[in-house]
Amino acid sequence: MRKALRALLTLMVLIGTVGVGGASAGAATAAGTGGADIEDRILAIPGMSLVEEKPVEGYRFFVLEYRQPVDHRNPRKGTFRQRLTVLHKGEDRPTVFYTSGYGLNTNPSRSEPTRMTDGNQVSMEYRFFSPSRPEPADWSKLDIWQAASDQHRIFRALHRIYDEEWISTGGSKGGMTATYYRRFYPDDMDGTVAYVAPNDVDNREDSAYDEFFATVSTAECRERLNAVQREVFVRRDEIVDRYEAWAAAEGRTFEVVGSADRAFENVGLDLVWAWWQYGSEADCDEVPAADASTDELYEFVDRVSGFSFYTDQGLEYYTPYYYQAGTELGSPTFATPHLEGLLRHPGIYDPRTYVPREIPMSFDRKAMRDIDRWVRKDSERMLFVYGENDPWGAEPFRPGRGSEDSHVFTAPGANHGANIAQLEESDRQVATEALMRWAGLDDEAAARRKAAPLAPYDAALDRAETADRRMLRP
Repeated sequence: MRKALRALLTLMVLIGTVGVGGASAGAATAAGTGGADIEDRILAIPGMSLVEEKPVEGYRFFVLEYRQPVDHRNPRKGTFRQRLTVLHKGEDRPTVFYTSGYGLNTNPSRSEPTRMTDGNQVSMEYRFFSPSRPEPADWSKLDIWQAASDQHRIFRALHRIYDEEWISTGGSKGGMTATYYRRFYPDDMDGTVAYVAPNDVDNREDSAYDEFFATVSTAECRERLNAVQREVFVRRDEIVDRYEAWAAAEGRTFEVVGSADRAFENVGLDLVWAWWQYGSEADCDEVPAADASTDELYEFVDRVSGFSFYTDQGLEYYTPYYYQAGTELGSPTFATPHLEGLLRHPGIYDPRTYVPREIPMSFDRKAMRDIDRWVRKDSERMLFVYGENDPWGAEPFRPGRGSEDSHVFTAPGANHGANIAQLEESDRQVATEALMRWAGLDDEAAARRKAAPLAPYDAALDRAETADRRMLRP
């Protein structure tokens, strides 16, 4: 049935239903003939253009641009160029559709499912992340349905070349993106692996985060982190003076947030969350004592939270994320009783703070409820992986009785970098078997050692991406 649906989609693309490609159906038909070079076949897709090809052993790797409608509901209202990459292994291999939910890495890399399946990988830059941004930017066209429709069109364009099974994946906001894509286009993918994906169903109810910070790791480690965070705020004036001097020397400004003091409050509030997001219980002894020198505290905050982030220059790249957090995705809040009397800017820790005021924002409470309802009642072939010590996992996705062949696993002791390889043996076996089944590789996987990737590790291709390291950025 799924192959039949894909055949129908191919026919629709070939007769020109894509609508904004700007090339003839005849060219698309020619691209589907056998024997042509893979670059020629990809570039014969209407609206596809080559930025560059980069060498990588064992693959072909293309950086591309694809013409997309600004508004998928009304394609006649303009287009923009969206970047993507194709890591080509072979047309007889499954294809993994990866997105970070942010910008695009234009160097060759493989996600965990790509390595496990020894497959192709298509990676997409999320709309409105520069340079994949319409000009002028109509921010009302940045929502989860429009972004899912971007993926849908790319899939339709490429699946007639790569017609084996497809798996969508991504980590954190990328895992959220992979899930939203399945909700709106459930028949495109054969399966989804969503890593450390937050699920903020009710943006007004965040008690799960309070529970997380009250129970994570050991009492000793929690108290040490809280004590150093409090001391950072006690020495606020001295630290802000240093912050302002650094910003002036580096040409950094604070127009969006409002001042260095307001930026400091955000950096300081990030501290404990950011430490757990990418830290480890084994590193608790490295947290400075509350009586450490101000130099040591400043260096620790900068290393964990990053003073550069809440400057105008640091925030600019992430404007699309914060816009979405403040309009659909939601964002976490948490209690900080140990900071009582030390905070000066109530309500500042909110996405609206980080988006220029000329961009209007209003929150849609129905968006995440709809996604959660679909995951619980209608999803199929979904795999969610979380880290035990990752604060973003406090509000996870939970497939319910209405879901089919879907799984949720937690990697013990893991943080925001949790993956299948870190799961306990029994969970890793189930997760691997599910992925291989969805990718149509049951027999191939069984012929090798179980729960082992089909492609050997490659240090150049398999480095973990850790672009999103701070609070409010999953």
